[in-house]
Order: sequence, then structure tokens, then C-alpha cells
Amino acid sequence: MLLGEKLSKTYPSGKVLDNVTIQIAPGQIYGLLGRNGAGKSTLFKILCGLIKPDTGKVSMHVARAKPIGAIIEKPGLYPYLSAADNLRIFAGIQGLPKDKANIVQHLIKVGLPVDRNDPVRNFSMGMKQRLGIAIALLNNPEYLVLDEPFNGLDPIGVASLIQLIQQLAFTDHIGILLSSHLMVELTKCCHFLYVIDEGKMVNAGFTNQLIQDHIQRFSIAADNITTARAIRNYQPVMGMNDVKITCPASQIANVLQALITEGIRVTACTPELTLEQLIKQPTI
Repeated sequence: MLLGEKLSKTYPSGKVLDNVTIQIAPGQIYGLLGRNGAGKSTLFKILCGLIKPDTGKVSMHVARAKPIGAIIEKPGLYPYLSAADNLRIFAGIQGLPKDKANIVQHLIKVGLPVDRNDPVRNFSMGMKQRLGIAIALLNNPEYLVLDEPFNGLDPIGVASLIQLIQQLAFTDHIGILLSSHLMVELTKCCHFLYVIDEGKMVNAGFTNQLIQDHIQRFSIAADNITTARAIRNYQPVMGMNDVKITCPASQIANVLQALITEGIRVTACTPELTLEQLIKQPTI
């Protein structure tokens, strides 16, 4: 277990963290949601031992040689070197094997080509993120901390990175903590969510339960949805290809069943939950 207890940090500009507690278990994926400037990166730096908290402590119960690997803010790569050469340099810094087999193994693990020798400055943002993760994994850490890993990625890149993160958690049994200011990405892959605002932990819970407790709006795409009787009592707002309704999560199954009974073919139903809702309606 990775545990940060009652962590606080103040800079001359003001208090950045205020009595924050967070815990991460191996094999599970956790999300840290917060606006830009909420304190996410500072918390990550404290968990990784890069800065010291003013109060509180960090403790880790680990069985592996390296307790934690991390990418904070962005991958620190040598842009004029190839992916393999980047891995060799960082392996050498940590006193790890630099042989070709070890380098190839790590490239394959994160889904990067093993025969590409051009500088990583030519790589896409998603490939750079994957290389950063490969570097963080070099010493087989028990925990992995990724600060805003989805920034700058297109939807295909996001989906691919989520698949990699899930593989690392489920197959390699790594405890993973991700941060973002974007709800959708974290709700797709995290077992548990923390919400931080102005340095304070304002909400936390299992992802499905937070969605269940806070969701009030759904976007429904369906054929002939504008004629449906089942949505008339839910303040429908018609869009180009969907309708948005105000409906508690506990009632949405009944609404969808009523649409099907009417002969309306539903093609998608997406919950709409914002970070602001989780901040304004705390459960902790």
C-alpha cells in the first residue's frame, strides 16, 4: 500500500495542499481529478519523494526493489536520441542492464516499435508518453504515478494508452495513480476516484458509485428520438443527433426500456458528469 497521510504544503504564493490523504493499492487504478492549479502535481512530487511536505507523511509497503516510477508534468526525454538510446541512458543511470534484449522487452511492453532508430522528437505525443512509461517501468516498480498522461492525445491515442495502463495494473499488478482535469478519460479506466480542489480533497469514492450518486443528465442517441413520449417528463433538450435529458441514474434504465417499448431504437446512452458537480457535491 502507498499511503500519503494528512499532507500539507505551503509556498510563498500560498497553501498548495491542505491535509490531503490518499492511498493506492497494487493492481488497482486510481484517478486524481482537479482543475489546473488544484495541487495535483505537488501531491505527486511529494508521493515520489521529490519534495517534502510541511506536515504529514508518506509510507509504502513494497516487495519490489523499486517502490515507485513516475512521469510528472511531461516525459523527460532526450529528443535527439532514439527510443532505444533513451532507454539505455536511463537504464545506465539506475544501474540496470542495457543489453538489447532488455531494451527490446521494454519497448514491446509499452507497444513501441523495436526497429525505429530516428530521434524521438519525430514521435507523436502518444508515443512519447509510452516511452516515458517504459522509462518509469525500467526497475519494475510497485507503483506508477502518471501526471496528466492524456494531454495532447487524440481519441485513438487515449484509448490505446488506457489499454496499456489497464494491462500494467491487471497483468503486472502495479498500483497506478493518474491525474487529469478531464472526467471522461479517468472514468473509463479507474476503479477509484479522488477529487482535489484548491489543495483540499473534496470528494472520493469508487468510480461507479460516484457516477451513480452524482449523475443527473444523459445524452441519448436514437432513431426518431424527437417523437418519443418516454422522455417528455425529463426536460429534453434536442441536439443535432441526440437528446439530453435530466434524469437520476436510478431511473435511466426505465427510460431506455420505455423507449424500446415505443419502438425507438437506441444507439447510445452517455452519462454527462462534470468535475464541477463532484466538487460542489462532496461525499467525504
